[in-house]
Amino acid sequence: MAQTLSAQNITLGNLKQTLGLQVAKNSEFFTEWSEPLPSLTEIEQQTLDRVKANFQDLMDDPPLLENTVKMVILAPLLDCAGFYRRPFRIETETSIEIELEDEGRIVRGRIDILVVKNRLWLVVIESKRSDFAVTRAIPQTLSYLLGNPELQHPTFGMITNGNEFLFLKASHTPTVQYRTSRLFSLINPDNELYEVLAILKRLSQVF
Repeated sequence: MAQTLSAQNITLGNLKQTLGLQVAKNSEFFTEWSEPLPSLTEIEQQTLDRVKANFQDLMDDPPLLENTVKMVILAPLLDCAGFYRRPFRIETETSIEIELEDEGRIVRGRIDILVVKNRLWLVVIESKRSDFAVTRAIPQTLSYLLGNPELQHPTFGMITNGNEFLFLKASHTPTVQYRTSRLFSLINPDNELYEVLAILKRLSQVF
């Protein structure tokens, strides 16, 4: 009988050993997060300025809980990206399962937010509380991305703790590999939510 493992307890070592996961060496593997990116409207910029201001006020009394991150930060981002409208569909708490055959283990977890386009997984979003480093969620998020039933298509992910944002891309073909974007942060002087939204808009054009 296969041993069940929570996705929260998965490690990069598990994924590398059992799935052959490796970091993509070719910088062209994940160009969707970089230039050229879609421009934002003035209204979108004003919305994101309010989101950042709300975040700064909330940081006076940390930490931001996961549900607060979803409500204050993620909800307006997904709205501006157009993910609440067709052809996109939003799913929450989606169950996912992958099998690590070499270790006889089944990894199970629940995706916080899944954006589906034309029945294809587009973006997996994992949100954490503000005192949780987004890098700690990389193995968990990769396990979700690699659980995409459409193996011929890449899947994108975004991890956020409300302050930091990290994008990932994972693919099964030609090998099981992934690559990350740079880390975006609301602590920086400029409003890096502009770039985060522009990347989400770019991903909305995939497939």
